[in-house]
Amino acid sequence: MGRNMQLSLYGNLYVLEFTMIAFTFFIVADCRPHNERRLTETPAVRLDIQIEQVTMSNGFANVTLSIPYGLVTNISYGGINNLLETRTGENNRGYWDVFWNGTASRRVRKKFLGTSFEVIMDSENQVEISFKSTWNVSQSDGLPLNSDIRFVMLRDTPGFYTYAIVERLEGWPLVYIENLRVVFKLQQDMFHYMAVSDERQRVMPMPVDRDTGKVLDYKEAVLLTNPTNPDLKGEVDDKYFYANDNRDDRVHGWVGINPPVGFWMIIPSDEFRTGGPYKQDLTSHVGPIVLSVFVSRHYAGEDLVLKFQQGEPWKNVIGPVFLYLNTNDSAKDNPSILWDDAKKRMNQEVASWPYDFPVSKDYIKSNQRGTVRGQLFINDSTTTLVPASNAYVGLAPPGDVGSWQRETKGYQFWTKADSSGNFTIGNVISGIYNLYATVPGTIGDYKYNSDVQVTPGSSIELGSLVYNPPRNGATLWEIGVPDRTAAEFFVPTPPPQFKVHIYQNDSESIFRQYGLWEQYSALYPKNDLVYYVGTSNYSKDWFFAHVTRNIGNKTYEATTWSIVFDLECVDNASNYTLQLALAAAHGAELQVRFNDGEIAAPHFTTGKIGGDSAIARHGIHGLYWLYNIEVQGNLLINGTNTFFLTQAMATNPFRGVMYDYLRLEGPHQ
Repeated sequence: MGRNMQLSLYGNLYVLEFTMIAFTFFIVADCRPHNERRLTETPAVRLDIQIEQVTMSNGFANVTLSIPYGLVTNISYGGINNLLETRTGENNRGYWDVFWNGTASRRVRKKFLGTSFEVIMDSENQVEISFKSTWNVSQSDGLPLNSDIRFVMLRDTPGFYTYAIVERLEGWPLVYIENLRVVFKLQQDMFHYMAVSDERQRVMPMPVDRDTGKVLDYKEAVLLTNPTNPDLKGEVDDKYFYANDNRDDRVHGWVGINPPVGFWMIIPSDEFRTGGPYKQDLTSHVGPIVLSVFVSRHYAGEDLVLKFQQGEPWKNVIGPVFLYLNTNDSAKDNPSILWDDAKKRMNQEVASWPYDFPVSKDYIKSNQRGTVRGQLFINDSTTTLVPASNAYVGLAPPGDVGSWQRETKGYQFWTKADSSGNFTIGNVISGIYNLYATVPGTIGDYKYNSDVQVTPGSSIELGSLVYNPPRNGATLWEIGVPDRTAAEFFVPTPPPQFKVHIYQNDSESIFRQYGLWEQYSALYPKNDLVYYVGTSNYSKDWFFAHVTRNIGNKTYEATTWSIVFDLECVDNASNYTLQLALAAAHGAELQVRFNDGEIAAPHFTTGKIGGDSAIARHGIHGLYWLYNIEVQGNLLINGTNTFFLTQAMATNPFRGVMYDYLRLEGPHQ
């Protein structure tokens, strides 16, 4: 016999309501493979409900949450009473929150606080509990969004899951959501070692080190002047050092050495995160803090704000994500042991996606999903089709070419093609999508010319697809590699007053350093960068970011880069093409002039673009921009030509662009 319990807040009184339901949990257990297993060798999952808190336990861990708010106040594991920071209030340890505004100027941070608590499932193999909050029109200053925050604990599982169902109804007011995430703050005296990838893991500063340090050009960046660990003196701490692309962010977290224990955020899927596989976001940082960010404007700006107009309805399921706990005595000497174990567990979670255990009817199970297959080729010439090796191929809501990177409201499903361009996109929620792709080594974005309708159980074979990337003529010269990043260009060492931020693998730290933008002014104090096609080397001679020049007294000036090249037999009656791909842009205007850098009106301008802050936040890329710029043949000459690239916005050091790739093509064919 199952148990259904609901607790609601009436005034200042909590009212507990119990209803005995004879068949509900029996039916759920019958249709759920996980719950059919009899795990008699391990303790059953237990639920302990009190007036102001509820505790889930399974022999591995105990997780306590406040009633009815749904705030995680205590996580005990491995003999440790609480992994969460106890020096903060109970309302500031583990929570879901959102940054939002109802107008363009008023920004509010709000934790998701339940007003009612409900036991969704309570069996020996699984517990699922719910904390709901419902908006109504009388809450004129509240976030017009219903939330149902769920927590799940399974038998024989060291950790717990959390997910959210968020919803807007028709007629509700305008709202902009800038950030939606789940946060856990760990014991700062216990957790000192952080890992966000195989390469980026290290002993971290303490919060007090930031308090005693010097704030630099923005509040997140702090110079460590008197850290508790003297080895870190002279380093800069900045949470943006630890950002990851969605495609690379499957697990991150912290290790405590004494006793050895790991606390890991595992994100098994990207389908519920905005912006697609190349979207960057925060992971873990000094606190010690562990995050999973689902919606944000980081490395994108206004384009990735989740904007709902007056009356617009919406519903989405975010997660589940898994909070994994592990321990191993050998981690006292080698904390990477727990990272390696967390990666193994991450692979298990990814292989289990979509999960079979969430009880919410809004969570779409595998039997309600479909599969899309195909093979992608590239036609970048008139004679040969080339397999789109390692292309990222995905389904996202219908839109224009490349619109997936600015998509905020719908689910996305991506996969990586094999060396022959074959792809299988599995576990796709029913709906109408466009199929998109981006191919390393090839400019632009592919979009399939028809909608793809996925239904439950469908297996759609698209066959052979051909991407014709932008091209108007033969390549005359090129700079860089078309991979949507500026990583191949010259990245300087940090200014000498800042110690290099070192990870286990130095190659990963090269562009994740504070103050790199300042080095342009040091390298080019008076004259700007000049690149000579045929003799210059872009990995040494093309600065990774086209930024302003610091001329003193917090004053900056526009900079103009020159590309010098030779042409023979120019066809003055035809048009040439400059393919200009940008990896990032922040409050920039890129102007292009051909063979005359002094004319007032540029031959081409992007206009003011971008707000991704990738230069300041060590991102090496933000949103991708591609411009196909027509060059009239009568503007070129036989012999030496020069293209002038001016970044005209110069109000601060962070305005600028990062180039991905530049290519001059011959006359239109």
